[in-house]
Amino acid sequence: MFKEKLQPFIGRYDEISTLLSAPDIASDIKRMTDLGREQSGLSLLVEKANEYIETSDAIEENREFLGDPELGDLAKEELNELEPRLIELEDEIKILMIPKDKNDDKNIFLELRAGAGGDESALFVADVFKMYLRFAEQVGWRVELVSSNEGTAGGYKELIAEIKGEGVYSKLKYEAGTHRVQRVPDTETQGRVHTSAITVAIIPEVDDVEVDIKPNEVKMDVYRSSGCGGQSVNTTDSAVRLTHVPTGIVVAIQDEKSQHKNRDKAMKVLKARVYEAELQKQLDETSSQRKLQVGSGDRSEKIRTYNYPQNRLTDHRVGLTLYALDDIMNNGNLKLVIDPLIAHAQMEAIQEAGL
Repeated sequence: MFKEKLQPFIGRYDEISTLLSAPDIASDIKRMTDLGREQSGLSLLVEKANEYIETSDAIEENREFLGDPELGDLAKEELNELEPRLIELEDEIKILMIPKDKNDDKNIFLELRAGAGGDESALFVADVFKMYLRFAEQVGWRVELVSSNEGTAGGYKELIAEIKGEGVYSKLKYEAGTHRVQRVPDTETQGRVHTSAITVAIIPEVDDVEVDIKPNEVKMDVYRSSGCGGQSVNTTDSAVRLTHVPTGIVVAIQDEKSQHKNRDKAMKVLKARVYEAELQKQLDETSSQRKLQVGSGDRSEKIRTYNYPQNRLTDHRVGLTLYALDDIMNNGNLKLVIDPLIAHAQMEAIQEAGL
């Protein structure tokens, strides 16, 4: 029975309550914090579980009175309300029972890179970044540009931004992959539709506890900035390139005039990339891998297509097609895409867990 599957969660919640009320818990701040966080994560599930058990018991009681001449009609009326609610609760609980991704609550680094398509690809990087900016505004997230490398005809060859807020990774993690655009470039005189591609990486931000990079594992090079950057450009060695020797991961930051600030930014991005590489390695080794790797930007490695002439967005992983491209790109109404992706991932996880 479904009720039996709920007991371990209720039991663990009660166990944590007992542990937190122990006299010696205050002397172990880390354990108290960890237990408090675990209990907080279980609280909604336990609340729904208790309501489910109460509703289930009430249904059984009312069914016993269905044949009663005096209480039968009342019991039927109550069952008409209780039975649909029980189904709703079961669906809600199944989602809450899915093992939580430990990165879901984290801030992220958003990395956009131009791929196949030259100048048009760089322009599309700028358009996609604006889309994410507008979506971030809608949900109350903060976006800070970390690094950018402008294209020769506008847009960006590469762009890194930090996005902070509630549940950023949980909402954007399915954006990782290759995004293909089909449209008529401004420079096209014959009106022909061109196809180009960019890659999107979503990397969870990490702290020093999660990733321990030793000083002797990092090689630092400094050089003079290039491109837009004010009076200090090409006059001081403010740009910083960090190389993580064990993995070969390289991060170069030149946006700040201060070498110290560029190094701090580069180290944050480097730690996140090292963590993400280890995370990807673990995902590759499991059969339940759902995350698509960021490809080379080649046209064939696509997770999503943005077709401007047809005002169409298609996400190829879930067969989602929306004729609302202008709304998504101009207004940042990315919820139209993200919600179905999350729902699909939840359905897969529920089936995999046998709930």
